[in-house]
Order: sequence, then C-alpha cells, then structure tokens
Amino acid sequence: MTDSEIRALAADALAGIAPEADLSTVGDDEDLREALDLDSMDFLNFVIALSQKTGRKIPEADTPRLYTMKGLVDYLGG
Repeated sequence: MTDSEIRALAADALAGIAPEADLSTVGDDEDLREALDLDSMDFLNFVIALSQKTGRKIPEADTPRLYTMKGLVDYLGG
C-alpha cells in the first residue's frame, strides 16, 4: 500500500466513527486521539475498522504505533 492509499483508508475508517473529524488537518506527528478528539472507544473502533479494511490483524499491543499518522502509515505500509 502506498502512503496515499493508507491515508485514504484511514480517512474512510474514521468517517464511520467520527464523521466530523478531518484527517487533512492533522500533522504527521500529532496524536490522532487528541487532534481529532477521539476517546478510547472511538480509537479502538478506528483500529478495528482499519483491521477489517486491510484484512490485517492489529494486536492490542501495536495500537500505540497507530497514534500518529506517520506511525499508522509506517505500520500499515510495512
């Protein structure tokens, strides 16, 4: 997956959880939870949606790697 495909996938996953959230306003190193005002349940649902959309199991231990857009792109692109 390319960076832009991962970003589009993340935006799509987020749209189902927090439709008002706009990933384009978030810097690569910003904490997505804070920048998009996601509570722990929202973020968990976001990770589940990413897992379903990619067909890739994301262990709970890996969720901190997805806190930033850079981390998310690195994790899913790797």
